[in-house]
Amino acid sequence: MSANSFDARSTLRVGDESYEIFKLDKVEGSARLPYSLKVLLENLLRTEDGANITADHIRALGSWDSQAQPSQEIQFTPARVIMQDFTGVPCVVDLATMREAVKELGGDPAKINPLAPAELVIDHSVIADKFGTKDAFGQNVELEYGRNKERYQFLRWGQTAFDEFKVVPPGTGIVHQVNIEHLARTVMVRNGQAYPDTLVGTDSHTTMVNGLGVLGWGVGGIEAEAAMLGQPVSMLIPRVVGFKLTGELKPGTTATDLVLTITEMLRKHGVVGKFVEFYGEGVAATSLANRATIGNMSPEFGSTAAIFPIDDETLKYLRLTGRDEQQVALVEAYAKEQGLWLDPAAEPDFSEKLELDLSTVVPSIAGPKRPQDRIVLANAAQQFALDVRNYVDTADEAGEESFPASDAPATTNGVPSNPTTVTAPDGSTYEIDHGAVTVAAITSCTNTSNPYVMVAAALVAKKAVEKGLTRKPWVKTTLAPGSKVVTDYFDKAGLTPYLDKVGFNLVGYGCTTCIGNSGPLPEEVSKAVNDHDLAVTSVLSGNRNFEGRINPDVKMNYLASPPLVVAYAIAGSMKVDITTEALGTDQDGNPVFLKDIWPSEAEVNDVVANSIGEDMFNKSYSDVFAGDAQWQALSIPTGNTFEWDTESTYVRKPPYFEGMAHEPSPVEDISGARVLAKLGDSVTTDHISPAGAIKADTPAGKYLTEHGVERRDFNSYGSRRGNHEVMIRGTFANIRLRNQIAPGTEGGFTRDFTQADAPVSFIYDASRNYIDQGIPLVVLSGKEYGSGSSRDWAAKGTALLGVKAVIAESYERIHRSNLIGMGVLPLQYPEGQSAETLGLTGEETFSFEGVTELNNGSTPRTVKVTTDTGVEFDAVVRIDTPGEADYYRNGGIMQYVLRSLIRK
Repeated sequence: MSANSFDARSTLRVGDESYEIFKLDKVEGSARLPYSLKVLLENLLRTEDGANITADHIRALGSWDSQAQPSQEIQFTPARVIMQDFTGVPCVVDLATMREAVKELGGDPAKINPLAPAELVIDHSVIADKFGTKDAFGQNVELEYGRNKERYQFLRWGQTAFDEFKVVPPGTGIVHQVNIEHLARTVMVRNGQAYPDTLVGTDSHTTMVNGLGVLGWGVGGIEAEAAMLGQPVSMLIPRVVGFKLTGELKPGTTATDLVLTITEMLRKHGVVGKFVEFYGEGVAATSLANRATIGNMSPEFGSTAAIFPIDDETLKYLRLTGRDEQQVALVEAYAKEQGLWLDPAAEPDFSEKLELDLSTVVPSIAGPKRPQDRIVLANAAQQFALDVRNYVDTADEAGEESFPASDAPATTNGVPSNPTTVTAPDGSTYEIDHGAVTVAAITSCTNTSNPYVMVAAALVAKKAVEKGLTRKPWVKTTLAPGSKVVTDYFDKAGLTPYLDKVGFNLVGYGCTTCIGNSGPLPEEVSKAVNDHDLAVTSVLSGNRNFEGRINPDVKMNYLASPPLVVAYAIAGSMKVDITTEALGTDQDGNPVFLKDIWPSEAEVNDVVANSIGEDMFNKSYSDVFAGDAQWQALSIPTGNTFEWDTESTYVRKPPYFEGMAHEPSPVEDISGARVLAKLGDSVTTDHISPAGAIKADTPAGKYLTEHGVERRDFNSYGSRRGNHEVMIRGTFANIRLRNQIAPGTEGGFTRDFTQADAPVSFIYDASRNYIDQGIPLVVLSGKEYGSGSSRDWAAKGTALLGVKAVIAESYERIHRSNLIGMGVLPLQYPEGQSAETLGLTGEETFSFEGVTELNNGSTPRTVKVTTDTGVEFDAVVRIDTPGEADYYRNGGIMQYVLRSLIRK
């Protein structure tokens, strides 16, 4: 029950129903707040308990100073938690382990139970092994169940063992698309109360639901577990960036072009740790699908959230997707009552402002390795010619040739060229070169939720087929929609056969290529690429194109709209300027240009209007948690504690609570630490967290081999996230990671200073030697450390490798928080300083003094860092809130929650 210090409790009547609400206008200053902060204010009013959430917290939010730097801590209690299977499995593993730990400490295991709705969508496990055939979907599903049976049995057990925990089975859709199409409430109803739907999710693209007016963002799995167990999320009242939209998109531009433009603008502006909120008359002209596309890319521009207020467009979408009329009426009445309804003419109080005229957006792609690196489509071929030189061995950094002149790479029109003949299984031959598009994937939640770009892609396919065009033979083409509704409207519009003929057959309902599950390239293509070191490319309608992410054979990755993905599959090369050069020739030998197969806005709108209806959503989601016969046939254990299989290579009991006492031990300073890795700028959680394929000659591959797993059954790191033994062996093992203390290597290598002459070693193997000798470890890094996905294993793996501290120039929000959640101390170099300016090589021994101040109940602003080489500096302690300090004192967030529950 709320303490209700502001007498905010009231009643809202909608139709025949009455709901308890907490009125925002009871708090002075609330009317001028941005939409997102109004949602947080309601959260505080409703959860005020006089201890963790007090009247002073509420007043602080009501009197928010838009220009101040964040300093006031508040406790945000999300209404629900959403997960996908890669991040959700370890969450459920941890909950199962916590039940045993509670029991061992004399508590009641049943206390470990979600107190808020927790929903998990299995969408990350399908791999696009099979493609280009009508039965590709069925074959991939069979492979998925074969690889993941143990995990799926475990999740089915969780669905029966934990209250408020539901699982959307495989083959249904992508978590964020399922969220906006079905799971999101916009206004939540629970125990007679109505309040804004809010959430945290174990995937960074949780922000897609911001397009529906729902405040939520991605967190690490460890934070999500705490939220499920009733722990509020500790946060500072953020700065809010107002992004004004004016005008309308011009014909020929897509939501993808818009979002790549916004991503470039906001990444350049700097919005890490801030909320972004869209306002202005252009918002009303932006479809809900486009809003969701923009919200989805929030992690790419670095903000915590990227939200749109509620308006008629929101209600229209809720009706389309099958929400009942009472719910729609409640959303409208509640939003208008609480001042959460969009006023296109309003100018809320924002910390910073940007503006974009939608009519200035032009067709764009992004790449070759970051989503913020936008390229105007008309300049794409020219930019590729420059960028490919970074991926082809042309010269060393000093500008001198790194090979004999006779071996210098050939060029065509100044572009590096290495034409290579490939023989297909049917005996036919073709030629590929640098820039060949080897993966063209319509994939990811970002765009497959948007019917306008999906229909545009299908119409491009239709027009191409009618002109006799198809994909080039070296292009692996895949279609992985975010929900079954997409294929339903393709079928109804008669567009599926055209997609099939261009090679975009359905491969699965899941994330596939965007998360590295592109599956292998055809063997002959892969061999040619590797034998001749070709810099080949992928083009995908996703949100992530980081190095090493999409496919191990592919060096350069480009984000593009679904219709452009189809166009590049037909062109077959990034060297082709698809805005001016022919994609191919028609049946009569005439050149066919992009403009000849690009659909008009009217054509797209006509198909959308006539092919998508409420009945499709009702059919797809009528019994969404039940699953198919294959899911229901899975055998599952019973009981409220899990029966661990000691032979399992998928699900194992982790060591987090081994030897844990009722009370935490005092925090200690760190001395004698060695450097495990010295890294550069923009090291992402993709570089840190295990992801993608498992190679046989790596520590993880050797572990699986030793446990009797055949190489063909290795599966991916993501599928084995419930096994900490595999995951710690894959931490810092990304094939593109460059550890500066092991120069000349790429991948998970370091130097082992426990051995004579410090030989190069696998990071995992070296860490075992350090742990055996009681030597703590430290990681040194540059700017934007930990950007990218909200991966708990980037922090869990770091901690289990024995890392006690990280020193970086700057952090992305989620990873910094997750490090604390695993008991790792995040430190920052003094302003303007770095490892380079301080002369740090990574060969030093480090000591950290002043950490023990945390034992006094306060957090030191800095700690003194010294090395055995005489370097000294004061590192900034990036424990930003008192709540985070509590987690660190307890050795991590899970230990803190467990001790809190036992004390109750």
